[in-house]
Amino acid sequence: MHRLFYDIPSKKMPTIINIETSTDVCSVALTSEGAILEHFEAFDGRNHATLLSGFIKGCLDHLRRHEMRLDAVGVSLGPGSYTGLRIGLSEAKGLAYALDVPLIGVDTLKTMAVSVMFSQPELDENVMFAPMIDARRMEVYTAVYDLALNVLADPSPLILEPDSYDKWLERGEVLFFGNGSDKARDVLAHRNARFVDDIKPLAVDMLALSDKAFREGRFLDLAYSVPTYLKDFQATKPRKLF
Repeated sequence: MHRLFYDIPSKKMPTIINIETSTDVCSVALTSEGAILEHFEAFDGRNHATLLSGFIKGCLDHLRRHEMRLDAVGVSLGPGSYTGLRIGLSEAKGLAYALDVPLIGVDTLKTMAVSVMFSQPELDENVMFAPMIDARRMEVYTAVYDLALNVLADPSPLILEPDSYDKWLERGEVLFFGNGSDKARDVLAHRNARFVDDIKPLAVDMLALSDKAFREGRFLDLAYSVPTYLKDFQATKPRKLF
């Protein structure tokens, strides 16, 4: 039976394999002592299940070559693609169970905010982050965070309208980013709205969040943990060709 509780040294900097499959990008990163030792990414949006095994093998090979011990497995819990999230969590659960290490869940939207924090110089202390993941049509998965990553608006599905973020935009600058932000550019015409391009959820940006969760002992139950879907899955009916 897999353990639910682990003895974690409070000052230990862990070695973690982080897995990110919430969008069309598939990525894995091996991190240790606050550094990235290996990382693998594929941006073509296909074959997450096939790619993951090879990416993870690359990380495990590094551990064996350097005689290192894995402390935990981190996985993005979403929101995002239903299929991608299921693939990532299933792979992460299997790896954590096989190696008898804890499983850590990381919020995808918060991972994207971390990416922006490290890529944008001289951010104002009152700046806010609004990551967006495309949820089709004019809907996005989104949240709002401050510079300390405190949650100002909980992750939720949102249909974009001109006043959707007025509460936050009236307070100060809001950075919008992610694959759902492109369709927001023409909708959110506010002086405090700023758009950051080319931000994708990547395993390398999970480092700080998974490390913090490890040190705080925040682990998932392998049997009952599920992705953060935010809304029910709706299968589309196949279109008749004739």
